[in-house]
Amino acid sequence: MRNNTQNGRIAYIQSSWHSALLAHSRLAFYDRMAHHGWALNRIDTYDVPGAFEIPLMARRAALSGRYDAIVGAALVVNGGIYRHEFVAQAVVDGLMRVQLETNIPVFSMSLTPHHFHSHADHEKFFSDHLKHKGEEVADACEGMLNALNRFELDLPPNDAGQDAPGHR
Repeated sequence: MRNNTQNGRIAYIQSSWHSALLAHSRLAFYDRMAHHGWALNRIDTYDVPGAFEIPLMARRAALSGRYDAIVGAALVVNGGIYRHEFVAQAVVDGLMRVQLETNIPVFSMSLTPHHFHSHADHEKFFSDHLKHKGEEVADACEGMLNALNRFELDLPPNDAGQDAPGHR
């Protein structure tokens, strides 16, 4: 079985908008992946101008054959000019399409809050929330890579229907 923590690579693609807040999710992702046994030099980080550009970079990363998993991170907020939900939906749809077309798992850490203002209370709330989301996407990434490894080996799950945490 392939040991992803030793040989695998992950592309982490982040929007440049709200980068100070997104840094909380990225650092939490790194910490959690290290907890799962990944060396940080196995995770490549790419900054793109905005959320809309993430699917193209994800597709390039997937087609390169270099990555076992890809994460897209963005905070898409209502700027009052356009419906931000459409941007967020386009990003998620694009990431799903990349995943299905390339057979490389792609994870969205693209958040679209109903209300966001650059005030201290919102900054604090979203920095904490994004940290939690970074941990969640790391767990999902690790879990899916493990599931794909099990599938490749055609190993049945244990009696409970799930393997123990950390089982490879």
